[in-house]
Amino acid sequence: MGYSTTAAAATTIGKYQLKRTIGEGTFAKVKLAVNRETNAYVAVKIIDKAMVVRNNLMYQVKREIRTMKLLHHPNIVKIHEVIATKTKIYLVMEYVSGGQLSNKLEYINKLDEREARKYFQQLIDAMDYFHSRGVYHRDLKPENLLLDSRGDLKVSDFGLSVLRRPGDLLSTACGSPSYVAPEVIIHRSYDGAAADIWSCGVILFELLAGFLPFEDRSLVNLYRKISRAEYRFPDWFTNSQKKFISRILEPFPTKRATVSEIIEHEWFRIDYRPHLGVDNDDNSSSSNYDASIQSSEDSTPKNADKSWRFINAFQLIAMSNDLDLSGLFQEQKTKLLGSEHPMDETFTKIEVAAKDAELSVKRISSSRVRLLDMKRRTRSSSRCTFSAEVVEVTPKHCFVEVSQSAGDLTTYKEFCKSLSSLLMDNYCNLSEVETSRDGENDDSELMI
Repeated sequence: MGYSTTAAAATTIGKYQLKRTIGEGTFAKVKLAVNRETNAYVAVKIIDKAMVVRNNLMYQVKREIRTMKLLHHPNIVKIHEVIATKTKIYLVMEYVSGGQLSNKLEYINKLDEREARKYFQQLIDAMDYFHSRGVYHRDLKPENLLLDSRGDLKVSDFGLSVLRRPGDLLSTACGSPSYVAPEVIIHRSYDGAAADIWSCGVILFELLAGFLPFEDRSLVNLYRKISRAEYRFPDWFTNSQKKFISRILEPFPTKRATVSEIIEHEWFRIDYRPHLGVDNDDNSSSSNYDASIQSSEDSTPKNADKSWRFINAFQLIAMSNDLDLSGLFQEQKTKLLGSEHPMDETFTKIEVAAKDAELSVKRISSSRVRLLDMKRRTRSSSRCTFSAEVVEVTPKHCFVEVSQSAGDLTTYKEFCKSLSSLLMDNYCNLSEVETSRDGENDDSELMI
């Protein structure tokens, strides 16, 4: 790692000549660059240090660097070095020229069995490798799978990954909606390895079918389908493919196929050529990075905006193009809450929260209630009216979708806060997952 000494910081950093932008996210952009010493192409992720420090995201960035430096496998994107200036952090990574697997699916629709099997084999090899190093990706999807010039697959974007000892359980809900495992939705803790395996099953289904096994415009209905493993195979799926995928898309994680069982399956082993990784003990870049960011951390205002300190799955979904959920969070007029209570108990908690917010409750169906603000209002202000729908996922797990239809947001927010607190007695609220406040033990998520 080093510091750029060139004045042309916008186009050159260290020994790398920056070219066109090839990717852009909420907190970073990725540029194509050329190593001036070897003329080799690399990808450079450019992160604004002030934004990282201001929003208290230092640990998440360190986590991505440490994770990528730990992994050295032909099917995982490699990080070469980390360069820091006073204002920017540059992650110099392997350039994968073939683009995202999702782009290929857009114009080919579905893959033939041979090609789908090859990609799936390489994905499982990579996953088996990073799981053996105690790394769980937690956001496996075609957008995070890149193809190189030879048509080989490489796993990228470890921004949501987490390091844990084998057998340790995770607690933070994260991942993209259609690929998330049932246990991530309805349980406080889950096995990161089993959750990654589920995502791989969804990807394999998509590669062979040309569409996702779980799709719905309603987030509630989508998660209900996932939790119950409600999907249908296309007519062209063979019996072998159906049996294999059914073992992976098993809603109970303890019954789900393990990596070793997947690798030993007869469908998987056809033309299988294992790709082995190696240990990588080079931690110098991440260590130097820790020092380079420290000076900026020391000057962070104590009252800095912490709105991005924890980013949960639904906020990530709202920032993505997977579903049109822009209104779900930006205008705060629809909120999705999780309940680890039976439906009757959940409705009782809704009534208690309504009483706290001075709302009347009217049952309009077996799963839906209407709430009306009973406070006195001036002529210029309208009463706040909204509804709450309870959707049963299992006998002991529900979703509550609260939707406002009229009035200002004050009473609506007050009710949602009260209900969230009541439901949080035994459950990790799906729409407001707040993680621990101490940095290194923080299991919060960030897609960079």
